[in-house]
Amino acid sequence: MSVSFGPAGNSDSFSRAHKSSLAAPGWIRAFGLDAYEYQCGKGVNVGEETARKLGENARKEGIRLSLHAPYFINLANPDPESLQKTIGYITAACRAADWMGAERVVIHSGALMKRTRREALDIALRSLEEVVKACDAAGYGHITLCPETMGKINQLGDLDEVLELCQVDERLLPTVDFGHLYARSLGEEQGEEATERMLDKLERALGEERASRFHSHFSRIQFTPNGGEKMHLTFEQDEFGPDHLPLMRSLARRGWSPTIICESAGTQAEDALTMKRAYEHFLGTD
Repeated sequence: MSVSFGPAGNSDSFSRAHKSSLAAPGWIRAFGLDAYEYQCGKGVNVGEETARKLGENARKEGIRLSLHAPYFINLANPDPESLQKTIGYITAACRAADWMGAERVVIHSGALMKRTRREALDIALRSLEEVVKACDAAGYGHITLCPETMGKINQLGDLDEVLELCQVDERLLPTVDFGHLYARSLGEEQGEEATERMLDKLERALGEERASRFHSHFSRIQFTPNGGEKMHLTFEQDEFGPDHLPLMRSLARRGWSPTIICESAGTQAEDALTMKRAYEHFLGTD
């Protein structure tokens, strides 16, 4: 297997030509990509008929689907009522993913809410255990939940925290957002050495086979010194990182096969293709 590349949602170039996401799989395939992350960040509002049709189109075109669950999920909220809402949001996302045939659902880790990182993580671990049980009970055990590394410093979700969350169940995979890790580290987590260190950490925590299949988001991200992530950029806006080349080189060398979803601001398809071409170049030179 090789790396799969695709956009998060619809790039500006797609939206100028098409009104419906049902056309996305064919467009993505013709563009030279093979993955698509359907966006439900503001709520799971897609209907069953549309979801199933999108899935049919994706299977016909050979496009690997994933789905981003609502942004407002907070695994670190200890309130029982909040946990039930979180379970509802995630099972709704899994239901839509199941209709589509999407293999993975990306979920946010949560906010600290004036707690220590350890306190917030312990709450999130317990919450995630309940989420997994609920998804299994609802018949969605075949869908991989992917906790995401977060970009703001006051959010739960550095790489160590996400990898600990992934210990809740061996089916879980991390969503490693390299732009988020760059932003929350105020630019420290970038380059060859940092990339190798992050991938080695995945391998130690998950084992090579599981680590090699990780989910990923990638974009350049502007950050502020106090908060971390401020906004997503395009690859052409190179005053902030991270650079994609170290990751592409490492993946080619390791022979890993993650799914890389590009979250650039409006140019996510174009920048995903830039990453794919770089990866293929390194495959040919190693």
